[in-house]
Amino acid sequence: MSFLDCVVGTGLPALELPLDRTLIVAAAISSQDFEDVHHDPGKAQERGTPDVFMSINSTNGFIDRYVTDWSGPASRIVKIALRLGVPNFAGDTMTFTGEVVEKDGSTVTVAVQGRNERGTHVTATVTVTSVEGATA
Repeated sequence: MSFLDCVVGTGLPALELPLDRTLIVAAAISSQDFEDVHHDPGKAQERGTPDVFMSINSTNGFIDRYVTDWSGPASRIVKIALRLGVPNFAGDTMTFTGEVVEKDGSTVTVAVQGRNERGTHVTATVTVTSVEGATA
């Protein structure tokens, strides 16, 4: 079944993402975010947080993964807007949920939420379109 078979109100399967320090550091470094609060626990604690925390680039990448895991390889994200809430620390589990909120032909907009034990880490609106049949 293609993601294009969805209707407004279709729920995406939840994704639980356990977060450890290695994942937080690796994701920040892979996106070239070298801010010390994303890889140095001492520097993060000096700034008042209990540990390193996830970068916005990492959050953005995990949102992309969540939506494209659902929409498949014949899709492409064309727009994303997100708002951060509580931070993600090592030891947290972020749970993504999503729901189709708009459909226009082969373009679908999904409302996404990522939560951890303290509350909402991120809310996002992601627009994805089909590239099936497209030529390069």
